[in-house]
Amino acid sequence: MTHIYYEHDGDLDRLRGQSIAIVGYGNQGSSWALNLRDSGFEVRVCARADESRERAESEGFVIGEVRDARDADVVCILVPDDIIPLLGLSRPDDGLTIVASGYTLAFHRYVPDGDIGMVAPRMLGPEVRRCFLEGAGFITAVGIQKDATGHALARTLAIAKGIGGLREGAIKLTPHQEAVLDLSVEQILSPALTHVNASFVKVMLGQGIPLEAILTELFLSGEVERTYGLLRKEGFTRQLEYHSPASQYGQLSRRGSYDALDFDSTMQEAVEKIRSGEFADEWDAESAAGYPKLKELKQAHAGSAMESMEADLRRRLGPEVGGKIE
Repeated sequence: MTHIYYEHDGDLDRLRGQSIAIVGYGNQGSSWALNLRDSGFEVRVCARADESRERAESEGFVIGEVRDARDADVVCILVPDDIIPLLGLSRPDDGLTIVASGYTLAFHRYVPDGDIGMVAPRMLGPEVRRCFLEGAGFITAVGIQKDATGHALARTLAIAKGIGGLREGAIKLTPHQEAVLDLSVEQILSPALTHVNASFVKVMLGQGIPLEAILTELFLSGEVERTYGLLRKEGFTRQLEYHSPASQYGQLSRRGSYDALDFDSTMQEAVEKIRSGEFADEWDAESAAGYPKLKELKQAHAGSAMESMEADLRRRLGPEVGGKIE
C-alpha cells in the first residue's frame, strides 16, 4: 500500500537553527516563504532583481542574490523547471536541496551535492498560501532523490509540514513518479479531454443546439467544477445521490460505450516518451530555441480570436452578467 505521511511525521525542530533560503519569489516561492516564516523559521529570499524581489523585501524578508543560497543549510528552489539547471547553484555535502516538482531530478537536469528532496504541492502557488491561512492545508507529494546525510527525509518532512503540506496527507512518490504523473496529466489526459469536448460540441451543434448552451453545459455554468468539488469532498458514491435517478441511470448504464476504442495504446506510447526522457530532451531544444513552436501552438489554439470569442461569451453569460441587468 502507498505510504502517506501526516502531521505527526513531520518535526519542525529538525530544522531549528538551520538557515533556510527560498530561491524565487513567484507563485510558489512567495507562498512557501510566508508559510515557513509563519511556522517560526527565519527565511532568506534569494531572487533576481525584479518586481518579485521588491515584493519580498516589502514583505519583510532578508534579501539576497541567487548565488547567496548556495551555502544555506536548506534551499527550496521554486523557479520554473527549465530555469533551475541554468542557475549554476552549487550545494554543500551536508545541505538539503528541495524542489517543488520532480522534473529536474527525474531527468537528471540538476544533481547537486548533499541531500535532495521533493515537496510537490498538488495545489497552485497562491492556493498554498490561502489554504495555510485557512488552516485547511493541501495534499502534497513527498520524495527523496538522495540521502547523503541520513537526515534527508526528516528535514524534507519538516519543510513539508512548515508550508502546510502534511495537514491533508502527503503521498510518498519518487521524483520520477511525480514527474511522469504530472506530465501525463498535461500531455495525455488534457488532450484526451479536449478531443472529447470538441467531439461533443460537434455532435450537439448537429442537433441544432446553440453553441452558447453547449459551452454553458461544459464549463460556463460552473456545474462541472462544483460537481468535481463534491467528488473531492464527499467521494463518487455520495455525490452520485445529488443527481436525479434518470441522471444516475444514464451515467452508469452507458459507461461501456467507449470500451471498443483503443485509448490505452496511444496513452502508453505517450507516457513512454515521458518516462524515457524523450520529452525532456524535446523541451530542452524548444527552450534553447526561444520557444518558437510553443508560440505557434498558443496562437493556433489560444490566440486572439479564441480570446475574443470567450470574452464576448462571458459578457453575455455567467458571473460577469450578474448585477448588470435590472
